[in-house]
Amino acid sequence: MKLNGKVALVTGAGQGMGRSIARLFVEEGAIVIALDLNLEAVEETIGANNPEGTSMARSVNVTDSAAVRAVFDEAVARYGRIDVVVNSAGIGSLDTLAETPDENWARVIGVNLTGTFYCVREAVRTMQASATRGSVINISSSSALNGEGPSHYCASKAGVMGLTRSAAREVAASGIRVNTILPGPTRTPMMAGIPDEWADAIVKAVPLGRMGEPEEIARVALFLASEDSSFMTGQNVAVNGGMAFV
Repeated sequence: MKLNGKVALVTGAGQGMGRSIARLFVEEGAIVIALDLNLEAVEETIGANNPEGTSMARSVNVTDSAAVRAVFDEAVARYGRIDVVVNSAGIGSLDTLAETPDENWARVIGVNLTGTFYCVREAVRTMQASATRGSVINISSSSALNGEGPSHYCASKAGVMGLTRSAAREVAASGIRVNTILPGPTRTPMMAGIPDEWADAIVKAVPLGRMGEPEEIARVALFLASEDSSFMTGQNVAVNGGMAFV
């Protein structure tokens, strides 16, 4: 029970890595605020693991700063504080650089980078206000390291790494830790949407010879959320089967 009594907010909790992280956190004793655009999906995430109704699910668009602030305020009003924030909401699209429409660039950057910024900002605001020595965990991607992927996706995930480093330095004196996980190819609904030949090529590029599982990312998130990583901040933790190094 590494998160016993902790309050954790997880974005993108309706599926994939976010769902696995939210569920593991509940199993480890946390109260979870599970966020996603799809309310039904996020209710399903916490439903079976929420017999006493202590956790909550909300539909939130992370690109709407007012909505993000409102749900953080609601969580603090209900639970008194937030100890852990995991920014797992993310999207992509299969665009070549020359054929990327303006709206796709704006949408991917908006969710993956701007949305993460909004949530980091609110995490810091609420943690400092309650003097909580909390942990913020941002989900980037190994694509930020090796450039394997569409330009908007790689740029957004590289931006998350820079945001993490800057935030970690700024808020360290408050006892708040900010770290990033950089997953490699992981068996999520996003990966399920790519052509089979691409998936085969991706697996061949992984020295361990397979895709990761969302539960493997969740266990690293648990480490960063818990006191096991109490002297880690500003770090980028690659979980990618050896396909790229930080």
